Amino acid sequence: MWRVRRELAVFKILGALVCAGLAVFWWSQGDFRGVILAVPATVLVGAMGLRDVLAPVRLAADESGITVVQGFAGRRHVPWESIWDIKVDIRRRWGLRSEMLEIDTGDYLHIFSPHELGTSPTEVAAALRRRGT
Repeated sequence: MWRVRRELAVFKILGALVCAGLAVFWWSQGDFRGVILAVPATVLVGAMGLRDVLAPVRLAADESGITVVQGFAGRRHVPWESIWDIKVDIRRRWGLRSEMLEIDTGDYLHIFSPHELGTSPTEVAAALRRRGT
C-alpha cells in the first residue's frame, strides 16, 4: 500500500489557510488584485489537500490485483491479468531528475508521482512486478 505522506497533506492544508488569510488581508486593504490571486490559490491548494485527506492511499496491491485512485477520491480495482505494462518514466530537465510510475491497463494509463506514492516509483514498480508474477 502506497500513500501520500501526511506531512505533505498538512503542508497543503496550511498553504490553503495562508492563502485564505492573505485573501482576507488584501480584501480589508482594498487590494482586489491580491484577492483575485489568493482566492483561486486557496481553492486549488485546499482541494489538493482535501484529496490527500479523503484518499491518502493512491495505490494498493494484493493477490487479485491493484487498487488505484480514480477521479477525485474514487477507487478502481484492476486484476493482474488486465495490467499490460508497469514502467517508470525518468526524465532529466534543467539539471533535475523526475520519476513517474506508469501502469498501463489498455483502457487507462495510471500515472503516479513520488509524492503520491510516498517513495520512489522505481521501488514501487519493482514490488509490483514481483507481486504480479
